[in-house]
Amino acid sequence: MSGRAFEPALTFYRGVTTLLGPLAPALLNWRRRRGKEDPRRMAERMGYPSLPRPEGPLVWLHGASVGEGVALLPLIERLVERGFHVLATTGTVASAHILADRLPAGAQHQYLPLDIPTFLTRFLDHWRPGLALVAESEIWPNMLRMVHERGIPLVLVNARLSPRSFERWRRAPNLIGSLLGRLNLCLAQSKDDALRLQRLGAPNVLVAGNLKYDVPAPPFAPAALAQTKAAVGARPVWLAASTHQGEEEIILAVHRVLRVDFPDLLTIVAPRNARRGPRIAEIASGLGVPSALRSLGDSLTPTTEFYIADTMGEMGLFYRLTSIVLMGKSLGAARGGQNPIEPAKLGVTVLYGPQVGNFIDVYHDLAAAKGAVSVSGEAALTQALRLFFTDPALLRRSGRATQEAVERFGGATSRIMQSLEPWLAGMQAERP
Repeated sequence: MSGRAFEPALTFYRGVTTLLGPLAPALLNWRRRRGKEDPRRMAERMGYPSLPRPEGPLVWLHGASVGEGVALLPLIERLVERGFHVLATTGTVASAHILADRLPAGAQHQYLPLDIPTFLTRFLDHWRPGLALVAESEIWPNMLRMVHERGIPLVLVNARLSPRSFERWRRAPNLIGSLLGRLNLCLAQSKDDALRLQRLGAPNVLVAGNLKYDVPAPPFAPAALAQTKAAVGARPVWLAASTHQGEEEIILAVHRVLRVDFPDLLTIVAPRNARRGPRIAEIASGLGVPSALRSLGDSLTPTTEFYIADTMGEMGLFYRLTSIVLMGKSLGAARGGQNPIEPAKLGVTVLYGPQVGNFIDVYHDLAAAKGAVSVSGEAALTQALRLFFTDPALLRRSGRATQEAVERFGGATSRIMQSLEPWLAGMQAERP
């Protein structure tokens, strides 16, 4: 049974989403009340543009959230340098906030419309992209179908597919084959990703590497860094970054054990969802650990014990405060892992739990370079931190190893640009 034989399922999906269109305002308002939509820009989620389209060839790039959007930055910069206008879309408030500060001149941000045909028609009619680049595994059936129907070249860049997602899609091979068959090109992060995507039906699959290795280290405010470093001083300090529900209890338990041997220990927690800051403070208080919340304006002082960095866009500051970081979404019930490349670029040693399936190749590379250490749980995390705190030379060697590793694995941007050249040259040739 071919992928095309599964078209009735896609037609059914298109019909159902068309009927759901009138309910979209209610859905968006429900999400707004939970902080998941920007109240000033909800019309963009229904395909209404908030910016004019610039004249000339335009390349559209889409990444689902913060990680995917930031990973596209090196590619966006190269496209702007070539003279293209760039539209970058994402689907989350946090990603819009971060990209607003990091997009180069010549690039604009909009929220991706919901996957409803009338919304996508408005969006595509207004922006009229000459090329569409979709990051990683952001597969929306109506979006792929409508871009393909308009004859817009569609490329999956920085493509990845975890073993877990691969097994799920194998249960619907014709459906995923029909969707992936609409791609003109698939540029995978690794050989394993390429093989899994090929087996599911993606055509023209090439390995280009991981764009995230090419992303510059996150920015920071020099004055804030100098002030905060002065407050920290020579204390032992570690950061738990992008943590998820259930991980803070583990981190607090580790902190309580370690402060016996390191009474001036500073633990910093940066939750993936900044709105969880007050809840983390409650958990800390219940365990007898005094905390401070950055979102409330609490300063990090020489006596601060547990600091909750519950703000957006400041990871560049906190990565520079420490030489060791635990990457969240990898311990306990949290699964998938978070991208460790940003701290690695700054020479920070990376600790990570066993659940890193979304970034397994990256962690494997860093661990092979002896710049990252796997910790299975609370006891192993405590042991690793104690070892690094008592052996500064080992910590420095490990940090250098992470930095050297990410430098070796760069270059995906150039390989992707080379693969896109036939379409880019064609767009420039059509310019009046």
